Amino acid sequence: MTNYPFVLFNKSPLQLRLLGARGGRTFGRNQRVRRARIALMPAPTEVAPFCVAPEQTAAEAIMLLDAQFPWLLCAEKRLSWKRQNSLRQHTEP
Repeated sequence: MTNYPFVLFNKSPLQLRLLGARGGRTFGRNQRVRRARIALMPAPTEVAPFCVAPEQTAAEAIMLLDAQFPWLLCAEKRLSWKRQNSLRQHTEP
């Protein structure tokens, strides 16, 4: 097995070196353009405000709804109609 990668790329070692140098120059040119663009961008003047804490938690909202509508007391814990019927069938003698 040879030590030259030109077997894979059909290029001589000199051609591969030149291609690598060209890529390095292109990368450097792109980096300089990128840095110049960043330098021209205006600095952000305002900082985004932090998220405001929620005024009411879910538990507090449930308690408030239970107080307003007593017939819906613990409605969030109720089982579906199918589940209630299946439980009744298993518990009835």
